[in-house]
Amino acid sequence: MNALARASKQALQTAARGFASGAYPDRKVAVLGAAGGIGQPLSLLMKLSPYVSELALYDIAGTPGVAADVSHINSKAAVKGYAGEDQLGEALKGADVVIIPAGVPRKPGMTRDDLFKINAGIVKALVEACGKHCPKALLNIISNPVNSTVPIAAETLKRLGVYDEKRVLGVTTLDVVRAKTFYAEKAGLDVSKVDVPVVGGHAGVTILPLFSQAVPGANKLSDADIDALTKRTQDGGTEVVQAKAGKGSATLSMAYAGALFADACLRGLNGDPDVVECTYVASNITEVPFFSSKVKLGKNGVEQVYGLGELNDYEKAGLKAMMPELRASIEKGISFAKESQ
Repeated sequence: MNALARASKQALQTAARGFASGAYPDRKVAVLGAAGGIGQPLSLLMKLSPYVSELALYDIAGTPGVAADVSHINSKAAVKGYAGEDQLGEALKGADVVIIPAGVPRKPGMTRDDLFKINAGIVKALVEACGKHCPKALLNIISNPVNSTVPIAAETLKRLGVYDEKRVLGVTTLDVVRAKTFYAEKAGLDVSKVDVPVVGGHAGVTILPLFSQAVPGANKLSDADIDALTKRTQDGGTEVVQAKAGKGSATLSMAYAGALFADACLRGLNGDPDVVECTYVASNITEVPFFSSKVKLGKNGVEQVYGLGELNDYEKAGLKAMMPELRASIEKGISFAKESQ
Protein backbone atom coordinates (compact mmCIF):
# COMPACT_ATOMS: atom_id res chain seq x y z
CA MET A 1 0.00 0.00 0.00
CA ASN A 2 1.51 3.34 -1.07
CA ALA A 3 1.68 6.44 1.15
CA LEU A 4 -1.37 8.08 -0.46
CA ALA A 5 -3.50 4.96 -0.01
CA ARG A 6 -2.41 4.64 3.61
CA ALA A 7 -3.23 8.31 4.26
CA SER A 8 -6.65 7.92 2.63
CA LYS A 9 -7.41 4.84 4.70
CA GLN A 10 -6.33 6.62 7.88
CA ALA A 11 -8.47 9.66 7.03
CA LEU A 12 -11.54 7.48 6.51
CA GLN A 13 -10.94 5.70 9.81
CA THR A 14 -10.62 9.06 11.56
CA ALA A 15 -13.75 10.36 9.88
CA ALA A 16 -15.62 7.27 11.00
CA ARG A 17 -14.65 8.26 14.54
CA GLY A 18 -12.63 5.14 15.21
CA PHE A 19 -15.51 2.66 15.38
CA ALA A 20 -14.98 -0.63 13.62
CA SER A 21 -17.57 -1.77 11.14
CA GLY A 22 -19.58 -4.82 12.09
CA ALA A 23 -22.94 -6.50 12.00
CA TYR A 24 -25.05 -3.86 13.70
CA PRO A 25 -28.86 -3.78 13.69
CA ASP A 26 -30.50 -1.67 11.00
CA ARG A 27 -31.04 1.85 12.35
CA LYS A 28 -32.68 4.85 10.75
CA VAL A 29 -31.47 8.32 11.69
CA ALA A 30 -33.25 11.50 10.62
CA VAL A 31 -31.54 14.89 10.61
CA LEU A 32 -34.00 17.82 10.75
CA GLY A 33 -32.32 20.96 9.46
CA ALA A 34 -29.92 18.98 7.29
CA ALA A 35 -29.24 21.77 4.80
CA GLY A 36 -28.01 24.23 7.43
CA GLY A 37 -24.61 25.15 8.78
CA ILE A 38 -24.64 22.38 11.38
CA GLY A 39 -26.89 20.04 9.42
CA GLN A 40 -24.64 19.57 6.41
CA PRO A 41 -21.45 18.49 8.22
CA LEU A 42 -23.58 16.51 10.69
CA SER A 43 -25.20 14.66 7.79
CA LEU A 44 -21.76 13.88 6.41
CA LEU A 45 -20.59 12.49 9.74
CA MET A 46 -23.72 10.39 10.23
CA LYS A 47 -23.23 8.94 6.73
CA LEU A 48 -19.85 7.73 7.99
CA SER A 49 -21.28 6.10 11.10
CA PRO A 50 -21.20 2.30 11.02
CA TYR A 51 -24.36 2.26 13.17
CA VAL A 52 -26.58 3.96 10.55
CA SER A 53 -28.25 1.95 7.79
CA GLU A 54 -30.75 4.59 6.64
CA LEU A 55 -30.20 8.34 6.77
CA ALA A 56 -33.11 10.71 6.18
CA LEU A 57 -32.13 14.34 5.59
CA TYR A 58 -34.91 16.91 6.02
CA ASP A 59 -35.10 20.68 5.68
CA ILE A 60 -37.52 23.23 4.28
CA ALA A 61 -35.35 23.44 1.14
CA GLY A 62 -32.01 22.32 -0.25
CA THR A 63 -31.96 18.78 1.09
CA PRO A 64 -32.17 16.88 -2.22
CA GLY A 65 -28.81 18.39 -3.15
CA VAL A 66 -27.24 17.67 0.23
CA ALA A 67 -28.55 14.12 0.09
CA ALA A 68 -27.23 13.55 -3.43
CA ASP A 69 -23.81 14.84 -2.40
CA VAL A 70 -23.58 12.77 0.79
CA SER A 71 -25.02 9.66 -0.88
CA HIS A 72 -21.92 9.29 -3.07
CA ILE A 73 -19.76 8.47 -0.03
CA ASN A 74 -18.83 4.79 0.07
CA SER A 75 -20.28 3.88 3.45
CA LYS A 76 -23.27 1.67 4.15
CA ALA A 77 -26.06 4.12 5.03
CA ALA A 78 -28.68 4.65 2.34
CA VAL A 79 -29.46 8.38 2.05
CA LYS A 80 -32.61 10.19 0.99
CA GLY A 81 -33.44 13.87 1.06
CA TYR A 82 -36.80 15.35 2.00
CA ALA A 83 -37.79 18.99 1.44
CA GLY A 84 -40.85 20.85 2.69
CA GLU A 85 -43.41 20.16 5.38
CA ASP A 86 -45.38 17.73 3.24
CA GLN A 87 -42.38 15.35 3.23
CA LEU A 88 -41.56 15.61 6.94
CA GLY A 89 -43.73 12.66 7.99
CA GLU A 90 -42.07 10.33 5.50
CA ALA A 91 -38.63 11.47 6.64
CA LEU A 92 -39.50 10.59 10.25
CA LYS A 93 -41.34 7.31 9.66
CA GLY A 94 -39.45 4.45 11.33
CA ALA A 95 -36.66 6.65 12.74
CA ASP A 96 -34.73 5.31 15.74
CA VAL A 97 -32.90 8.60 16.40
CA VAL A 98 -33.94 12.09 15.30
CA ILE A 99 -31.29 14.81 15.46
CA ILE A 100 -32.65 18.36 15.44
CA PRO A 101 -30.15 21.13 14.61
CA ALA A 102 -32.84 23.18 12.80
CA GLY A 103 -33.12 26.88 13.50
CA VAL A 104 -31.24 30.10 12.97
CA PRO A 105 -27.61 30.42 14.11
CA ARG A 106 -26.37 32.89 16.67
CA LYS A 107 -24.93 36.11 15.26
CA PRO A 108 -22.61 38.72 16.83
CA GLY A 109 -24.35 40.54 19.65
CA MET A 110 -27.11 37.93 19.79
CA THR A 111 -27.54 35.99 23.02
CA ARG A 112 -28.94 32.46 23.13
CA ASP A 113 -32.08 34.01 24.57
CA ASP A 114 -32.45 36.19 21.47
CA LEU A 115 -32.70 32.99 19.48
CA PHE A 116 -35.68 31.87 21.51
CA LYS A 117 -38.45 33.64 19.64
CA ILE A 118 -37.43 32.13 16.31
CA ASN A 119 -36.17 28.70 17.27
CA ALA A 120 -38.84 27.84 19.84
CA GLY A 121 -41.54 27.71 17.18
CA ILE A 122 -39.36 25.68 14.83
CA VAL A 123 -38.57 23.09 17.49
CA LYS A 124 -42.18 22.84 18.63
CA ALA A 125 -43.40 22.13 15.10
CA LEU A 126 -40.72 19.52 14.42
CA VAL A 127 -41.25 17.76 17.74
CA GLU A 128 -44.99 17.64 17.08
CA ALA A 129 -44.23 15.80 13.85
CA CYS A 130 -41.93 13.42 15.73
CA GLY A 131 -44.68 12.72 18.24
CA LYS A 132 -47.04 11.79 15.42
CA HIS A 133 -44.70 9.85 13.12
CA CYS A 134 -41.95 8.34 15.33
CA PRO A 135 -43.06 8.60 18.99
CA LYS A 136 -40.52 6.00 20.15
CA ALA A 137 -37.50 7.68 18.57
CA LEU A 138 -34.74 9.20 20.67
CA LEU A 139 -34.78 12.97 20.12
CA ASN A 140 -31.36 14.64 20.11
CA ILE A 141 -32.09 18.35 20.41
CA ILE A 142 -29.32 20.69 19.27
CA SER A 143 -31.42 23.77 18.43
CA ASN A 144 -30.64 26.61 20.80
CA PRO A 145 -31.41 27.71 23.40
CA VAL A 146 -31.28 24.07 24.55
CA ASN A 147 -32.11 25.10 28.13
CA SER A 148 -35.56 26.08 26.79
CA THR A 149 -36.05 23.93 23.69
CA VAL A 150 -35.83 20.64 25.61
CA PRO A 151 -38.66 21.69 27.99
CA ILE A 152 -40.62 22.83 24.91
CA ALA A 153 -40.17 19.37 23.38
CA ALA A 154 -41.27 17.68 26.61
CA GLU A 155 -44.44 19.79 26.92
CA THR A 156 -45.26 19.29 23.24
CA LEU A 157 -45.04 15.52 23.54
CA LYS A 158 -47.03 15.55 26.79
CA ARG A 159 -49.87 17.29 24.97
CA LEU A 160 -49.80 14.53 22.33
CA GLY A 161 -49.80 11.85 25.03
CA VAL A 162 -46.52 10.29 23.88
CA TYR A 163 -43.95 11.87 26.20
CA ASP A 164 -41.22 9.57 27.52
CA GLU A 165 -38.59 11.50 29.47
CA LYS A 166 -36.02 8.81 28.66
CA ARG A 167 -36.22 9.67 24.97
CA VAL A 168 -35.84 13.47 24.96
CA LEU A 169 -32.19 14.53 25.21
CA GLY A 170 -30.54 17.92 24.89
CA VAL A 171 -27.15 17.70 23.20
CA THR A 172 -24.51 19.34 25.44
CA THR A 173 -21.64 17.26 24.06
CA LEU A 174 -19.89 20.30 22.58
CA ASP A 175 -19.35 21.65 26.09
CA VAL A 176 -17.65 18.37 27.01
CA VAL A 177 -15.58 18.40 23.80
CA ARG A 178 -14.42 21.95 24.53
CA ALA A 179 -13.64 21.24 28.18
CA LYS A 180 -11.56 18.20 27.21
CA THR A 181 -9.69 20.14 24.54
CA PHE A 182 -8.93 23.21 26.65
CA TYR A 183 -8.00 21.15 29.72
CA ALA A 184 -5.67 18.86 27.77
CA GLU A 185 -3.95 21.83 26.12
CA LYS A 186 -3.38 23.61 29.43
CA ALA A 187 -2.26 20.51 31.34
CA GLY A 188 -0.11 19.11 28.52
CA LEU A 189 -2.12 15.88 28.33
CA ASP A 190 -3.10 13.55 25.50
CA VAL A 191 -6.61 14.79 24.71
CA SER A 192 -7.70 11.34 23.53
CA LYS A 193 -7.24 10.07 27.10
CA VAL A 194 -8.96 12.96 28.87
CA ASP A 195 -12.46 13.01 30.32
CA VAL A 196 -14.15 16.05 31.87
CA PRO A 197 -17.80 15.92 32.98
CA VAL A 198 -19.79 19.07 32.24
CA VAL A 199 -23.06 19.64 34.09
CA GLY A 200 -25.88 22.18 34.31
CA GLY A 201 -27.24 23.61 31.08
CA HIS A 202 -26.00 24.70 27.68
CA ALA A 203 -25.54 28.47 27.85
CA GLY A 204 -23.04 30.75 29.59
CA VAL A 205 -22.89 30.37 33.36
CA THR A 206 -25.21 27.35 33.25
CA ILE A 207 -22.31 25.40 31.73
CA LEU A 208 -20.23 23.99 34.59
CA PRO A 209 -17.21 21.81 33.77
CA LEU A 210 -16.18 19.73 36.77
CA PHE A 211 -12.41 19.91 36.42
CA SER A 212 -11.99 18.48 39.93
CA GLN A 213 -13.34 15.22 38.48
CA ALA A 214 -11.24 15.35 35.30
CA VAL A 215 -9.33 12.22 34.33
CA PRO A 216 -6.39 12.21 34.48
CA GLY A 217 -6.05 14.78 37.23
CA ALA A 218 -3.73 17.77 36.85
CA ASN A 219 -2.72 19.02 40.27
CA LYS A 220 -0.32 21.55 38.79
CA LEU A 221 -3.20 23.71 37.50
CA SER A 222 -3.84 26.73 39.73
CA ASP A 223 -7.20 28.10 40.85
CA ALA A 224 -6.72 30.87 38.30
CA ASP A 225 -6.11 28.27 35.57
CA ILE A 226 -9.31 26.44 36.47
CA ASP A 227 -11.30 29.68 36.52
CA ALA A 228 -9.94 30.61 33.09
CA LEU A 229 -10.69 27.15 31.68
CA THR A 230 -14.21 27.29 33.10
CA LYS A 231 -14.93 30.69 31.56
CA ARG A 232 -13.45 29.66 28.21
CA THR A 233 -15.67 26.57 28.15
CA GLN A 234 -18.70 28.70 29.02
CA ASP A 235 -17.85 31.26 26.34
CA GLY A 236 -16.71 28.80 23.67
CA GLY A 237 -19.59 29.61 21.35
CA THR A 238 -18.97 33.34 21.61
CA GLU A 239 -15.27 32.76 20.88
CA VAL A 240 -16.18 31.14 17.55
CA VAL A 241 -18.85 33.71 16.65
CA GLN A 242 -16.36 36.51 17.17
CA ALA A 243 -13.59 34.71 15.27
CA LYS A 244 -15.90 34.23 12.29
CA ALA A 245 -16.63 37.97 12.37
CA GLY A 246 -20.34 37.73 11.87
CA LYS A 247 -20.18 35.08 9.14
CA GLY A 248 -21.14 32.06 11.20
CA SER A 249 -21.21 30.29 14.53
CA ALA A 250 -19.84 27.02 15.91
CA THR A 251 -21.15 24.74 13.17
CA LEU A 252 -18.31 22.30 12.51
CA SER A 253 -17.43 21.51 16.12
CA MET A 254 -21.16 21.28 16.92
CA ALA A 255 -21.68 18.82 14.08
CA TYR A 256 -18.80 16.72 15.39
CA ALA A 257 -20.20 16.77 18.92
CA GLY A 258 -23.69 15.98 17.64
CA ALA A 259 -22.39 12.99 15.72
CA LEU A 260 -20.51 11.70 18.76
CA PHE A 261 -23.68 11.90 20.86
CA ALA A 262 -25.89 10.32 18.19
CA ASP A 263 -23.43 7.44 17.90
CA ALA A 264 -23.58 7.01 21.68
CA CYS A 265 -27.39 6.85 21.53
CA LEU A 266 -27.21 4.26 18.75
CA ARG A 267 -24.71 2.17 20.69
CA GLY A 268 -27.05 2.26 23.67
CA LEU A 269 -29.99 1.20 21.52
CA ASN A 270 -27.88 -1.66 20.20
CA GLY A 271 -27.26 -2.92 23.72
CA ASP A 272 -23.65 -1.82 24.22
CA PRO A 273 -22.98 -1.79 27.98
CA ASP A 274 -21.77 1.24 29.89
CA VAL A 275 -22.50 3.96 27.36
CA VAL A 276 -22.24 7.07 29.54
CA GLU A 277 -22.51 10.65 28.25
CA CYS A 278 -23.41 14.05 29.64
CA THR A 279 -26.78 15.25 28.34
CA TYR A 280 -29.55 17.70 29.31
CA VAL A 281 -32.58 15.67 30.36
CA ALA A 282 -35.51 15.50 32.77
CA SER A 283 -33.77 15.13 36.11
CA ASN A 284 -34.35 15.18 39.85
CA ILE A 285 -30.74 15.46 41.00
CA THR A 286 -31.04 19.23 41.56
CA GLU A 287 -33.84 21.69 42.30
CA VAL A 288 -34.67 22.24 38.60
CA PRO A 289 -36.61 19.74 36.45
CA PHE A 290 -34.11 19.63 33.59
CA PHE A 291 -30.37 19.36 34.09
CA SER A 292 -27.30 18.05 32.29
CA SER A 293 -25.21 15.41 33.99
CA LYS A 294 -23.77 12.01 33.20
CA VAL A 295 -26.40 9.49 32.15
CA LYS A 296 -26.30 5.86 31.10
CA LEU A 297 -27.76 5.30 27.64
CA GLY A 298 -29.43 2.02 26.78
CA LYS A 299 -32.12 0.28 24.74
CA ASN A 300 -34.81 2.72 25.90
CA GLY A 301 -32.73 5.89 25.88
CA VAL A 302 -31.78 7.24 29.30
CA GLU A 303 -31.46 4.27 31.64
CA GLN A 304 -29.95 6.08 34.61
CA VAL A 305 -29.25 9.69 35.55
CA TYR A 306 -26.13 9.92 37.69
CA GLY A 307 -25.60 12.38 40.52
CA LEU A 308 -23.01 15.12 40.49
CA GLY A 309 -20.43 13.41 42.66
CA GLU A 310 -18.21 15.39 45.00
CA LEU A 311 -17.86 19.06 44.09
CA ASN A 312 -15.20 21.44 45.34
CA ASP A 313 -16.09 24.89 46.68
CA TYR A 314 -15.56 26.59 43.31
CA GLU A 315 -17.94 24.16 41.62
CA LYS A 316 -20.51 24.44 44.41
CA ALA A 317 -20.52 28.20 43.92
CA GLY A 318 -20.91 27.75 40.16
CA LEU A 319 -23.82 25.38 40.68
CA LYS A 320 -25.57 27.88 42.93
CA ALA A 321 -24.90 30.78 40.56
CA MET A 322 -26.41 29.04 37.52
CA MET A 323 -29.74 28.14 39.08
CA PRO A 324 -31.69 31.42 38.59
CA GLU A 325 -30.85 31.59 34.87
CA LEU A 326 -31.41 27.87 34.30
CA ARG A 327 -34.75 27.89 36.11
CA ALA A 328 -35.91 30.96 34.17
CA SER A 329 -34.95 29.36 30.83
CA ILE A 330 -36.84 26.17 31.69
CA GLU A 331 -39.93 28.10 32.79
CA LYS A 332 -39.78 30.20 29.63
CA GLY A 333 -39.79 27.07 27.49
CA ILE A 334 -42.67 25.48 29.39
CA SER A 335 -44.70 28.69 29.20
CA PHE A 336 -44.10 29.02 25.46
CA ALA A 337 -45.24 25.45 24.82
CA LYS A 338 -48.41 25.87 26.88
CA GLU A 339 -49.30 29.29 25.47
CA SER A 340 -48.86 28.20 21.86
CA GLN A 341 -51.06 25.11 22.03
